[in-house]
Amino acid sequence: MAAFLRHAVFKTGQVSTKNVLLRSYATKAEKKKGIDRKVGPKIDSTAQSLASKGFLRPQKEYIPPQDVDSKLSNIFKSVVGTTDDSAIISDLNQRFSLFLQCEKQLNHSIPNSLLHIMKTLGDVKVFYKTPVDTRTPLDKMKNMDLPENMHVQFDYHRFRPDADTMFGGKTAFPKSSTIVTGLKYKDKYPGHKQDKPIY
Repeated sequence: MAAFLRHAVFKTGQVSTKNVLLRSYATKAEKKKGIDRKVGPKIDSTAQSLASKGFLRPQKEYIPPQDVDSKLSNIFKSVVGTTDDSAIISDLNQRFSLFLQCEKQLNHSIPNSLLHIMKTLGDVKVFYKTPVDTRTPLDKMKNMDLPENMHVQFDYHRFRPDADTMFGGKTAFPKSSTIVTGLKYKDKYPGHKQDKPIY
């Protein structure tokens, strides 16, 4: 705290609540006196962002429109003045306005990790012609033509003696129960409590 205070005084020449980092927790001395600092409202934008994205996919899904070539050509002419794929974009202001126009027109932005690759107009065209698929590999298999000897089971299969009557309702795991604890899947996948086997 003293370092923050010294830094704030050194930079601004005065002490105020604006240039000093305020604590959001109570110290031991404050707790003994009965003083407790209120915790501010939680920012749940990170949780919402993670919930809206797919499995380990940091980008939104993007399907290039059919007229992507004509849209990019119009943007290149208006911002850079040429449509040559080998034209190098070196001016920073020009790069910013070009990427901004592309994002507005095509509703797809270039991530920070790929900005250093965008050196020419051809690189920008290749990026906006490449689709982004955010599905998991398992979800992709639902629309694939799989080999005849391969079968993928997309839904869970849980043992229940009243439904699985192939072997007279007997399980291969007599000591294991299939208990569904989640409220979301309790109705979809009913569980089964296995009785202890008698030896």
